[in-house]
Amino acid sequence: METSPRIAMVAGETSGDLLAGLLIDGMQAHWPGLQSCGIGGPQMQRRGFAAWWPSEKLAVHGYSMEVLRRLRELLAIRKQLRERLLRDRPDVFIGVDAPDFNLGLEADLRTAGIKTVHFVCPSIWAWRADRIEKIRRAADHVLCIFPFEPALLEQHGIAATYVGHPLAGVIPMEPDRSAARAQLGLQDEDAVLAILPGSRSAEVQYITPRFFEAAALIHQALPAMKMIVPAVPALQNRIEQAARDCGLGHVLQVIPGQSHTALAACDVTLIASGTATLEAALFKRPMVIGYRMHPLSWRLMRRKQLQPWVGLPNILCREFVVPELLQDNATPQALAEAVLQWFDAQEHQPARISALHQRFTLLHESLQRNTPRLAADAIQKVLASTA
Repeated sequence: METSPRIAMVAGETSGDLLAGLLIDGMQAHWPGLQSCGIGGPQMQRRGFAAWWPSEKLAVHGYSMEVLRRLRELLAIRKQLRERLLRDRPDVFIGVDAPDFNLGLEADLRTAGIKTVHFVCPSIWAWRADRIEKIRRAADHVLCIFPFEPALLEQHGIAATYVGHPLAGVIPMEPDRSAARAQLGLQDEDAVLAILPGSRSAEVQYITPRFFEAAALIHQALPAMKMIVPAVPALQNRIEQAARDCGLGHVLQVIPGQSHTALAACDVTLIASGTATLEAALFKRPMVIGYRMHPLSWRLMRRKQLQPWVGLPNILCREFVVPELLQDNATPQALAEAVLQWFDAQEHQPARISALHQRFTLLHESLQRNTPRLAADAIQKVLASTA
C-alpha cells in the first residue's frame, strides 16, 4: 500500500486558506493518512492541518506601506519556517498563492532537494512579467487555475497543469437566491446590495470609507434598499465603526464572514478588486469593482500593469463587462452612480442583465474541473518523479 506523504504548505489570506482546504480534500482522498503542516487558516485546520502560524500573518498588499512596516516580522517567520522545513524535510512543499512569501522559500527548499509545487500561477499575464524567472527557480510544478496559463508557462520551460478554479466547483451554477436571503433575514422582493470592501487591514483603511460613503448616497436615492456587508471576523469591529462613522450603523447589516451567502442573496455587489470579484462572477451577479491603496503603492502597481483590466471577470472575459473604478476614480459619487445603473438596468434593460448572466455562465463552465482530484494527481506525479 502506498504510504501517505508528509506535506508542508503555506497559504496566505482567506482566499489561500479556502483553496488549500480544497487541495487537502483531494490529497486526503488519495492518501487517507496524509500529514500536513506549515502556515494555514481555519479551512485547512478543520481538515487536520497543523498550523505553526495562522495564514492571516501573510495578509498584506503586494506593494504597500503595510508590507514595509511588517517586513521584519514576515522575514523572521519565513526564516524560522525555512529552518524547520530543512530540518524536518517534508516529501513535498506546496506554496498556495502568496508569491512574495512563497517563491523565495520554494527556491531555497528546491535547491536543498525538496520537491516543490506552487498552487495558483502568479498573474504574470496581468502584472508581473519579471516573475517568470523566479517561478522557474522555485517550482518543480505549477498548478494553474486559469486555462490559458500552462501554455504560457511551458513556453518558459516550466511544468504546469490546469486544475480548474476550485471556486467554480464550490459555487453552484444556479445559486439559490431565495434560500440565501432567508438565511440573512431578507425578503425575496427586497432590493439587495452586497458590499465587499476586502479582507485585508489596509483595504479596510483605504477602501471601506469610500464604499460606505457611496452606500450613503445609494441609501438617499433608494431608502428601501437592503445593504449587507460580509466582514472577515478579525476586521468586523473596524468595519462596524466605519459604518457608524458614515452614519450608516442602522442601515448596513454587517455579518461575520458568509461572503458566499451575501453574494448569492444580492442583486448587485460593490466589491473590492481581488478573488472576491471572480466569486461574484461565478454567482452571476452584476458588480461594480472598486479599489484604492496608498498613492505610492498605486504608482508602483501602474508601472507593472500589462493589461487594461484589473478585475478578474474583465481579465478573463478580455473586455470591460463590469465597471472598474480605481484609485482617484473611486469617488463615492462615481461608485454610487455605477451601482444605481445596475439596479436601473434590472428594471429597464433586462437584456443587459441577461447577457451578463450568460457571459458569467460560460466563464463558470470554462473554470469547472475536479480540482481536488486533478491537483492531487499532479502532486502524486511530482512525488513519483526522480529528483
